[in-house]
Amino acid sequence: MPGLRLAFIKKRFSFHGGGERYLQTLVGQLGKEGHEVHVFAENWSEEKGIRFHRVKGSRRGSFSSVLAFNRNAGRALRSRDAFHCVVSFERTTCQDIYRAGEGCHAEWLRKRSAVEPLYKRLSFRVNPLHISLLRLEREIFDRTKVLIANSRMVKDEIVRHYGVSPGKITVLYNGVDVRRFSPENRALWRERMRKELRIPDSTAVVLFVGTGFARKGLGALVEAMGLLKSDDLCLWVVGRGGAAPYLGKAENAGVKDRIHFLGPREGIERYYAAADLFVLPTLYDPGSNATMEALAAGLPVITTTGNGVAELISDGEEGYAVEDPLDARRLADRMRACLGSREAMGRKAVEVARRYTIEASAREFIALINKVGENGAG
Repeated sequence: MPGLRLAFIKKRFSFHGGGERYLQTLVGQLGKEGHEVHVFAENWSEEKGIRFHRVKGSRRGSFSSVLAFNRNAGRALRSRDAFHCVVSFERTTCQDIYRAGEGCHAEWLRKRSAVEPLYKRLSFRVNPLHISLLRLEREIFDRTKVLIANSRMVKDEIVRHYGVSPGKITVLYNGVDVRRFSPENRALWRERMRKELRIPDSTAVVLFVGTGFARKGLGALVEAMGLLKSDDLCLWVVGRGGAAPYLGKAENAGVKDRIHFLGPREGIERYYAAADLFVLPTLYDPGSNATMEALAAGLPVITTTGNGVAELISDGEEGYAVEDPLDARRLADRMRACLGSREAMGRKAVEVARRYTIEASAREFIALINKVGENGAG
């Protein structure tokens, strides 16, 4: 049959960001198969073979922005019958396939309620943003034909909170670029990066990668560093966020000189290559790309059961998944265990990552798009 006319909804569409390789692989392969690809977005970088349509945005706060984008995307897609399949990567209600990349907001609020003070928990019930997002989620999960979750964890959350039939949800892990993130990078970058950052080879480097330090669990990691108090151990923090509260905590624990805030960095694969252990004690992460990248780079990984990627890790094999993101003592124990077995764990980590390549994930996604599109075309 002739190629399908496909529409993708993505608020900001670019192939040049660090996390956009998946989308590039997906759209590129669809073009090779002869499908006509349209993208509906607020802004984008032009790419050959893709037809772009502007969705009017909102300059107001996050509450207005989410609602406005959903409303305007629906208006822009009034002629959705012209497309065989509409795929959304955003919280919208006008699609055939929705990829729940941000997870389940109802579960995120539940997780936050376990760690926030009473006044904050009470505010969740009256905050217009949360009220709107919960209503929007319910509408999305009720109306969308096919849902994609990037972990079994997220699938289970959608079923539990919204009563969605499990058969409506397909689990597709994000996938990782195993050419870019590879243990072979160690020979290229380890010595060079350590010299640049003045870290001797005898010092073990713990790597944290993430933006939103509080949600990603940096506080517990700093506390764990204080419990370990090793002169042969340091922490690199890569990502955007305020360092002051964590440096204060580190100073109180006597490890301030062992923690280095590097800010956002390009060429993140070089930092994986120079590190010895990856730790992300996140409160909630539907499917952390950084965790997948660390596995592919051959690093033992410690994360939490609140990270969807944790379901790919067997305790004591590729690393550990701790249940309580605030339990710094358990985190320190697991860090000690990983550092003592890092080479064997690193080899097993690579084996796991290579089962979840970005190309394999994109192929599964494309098969789903073709199935929905052909049914729509019929």
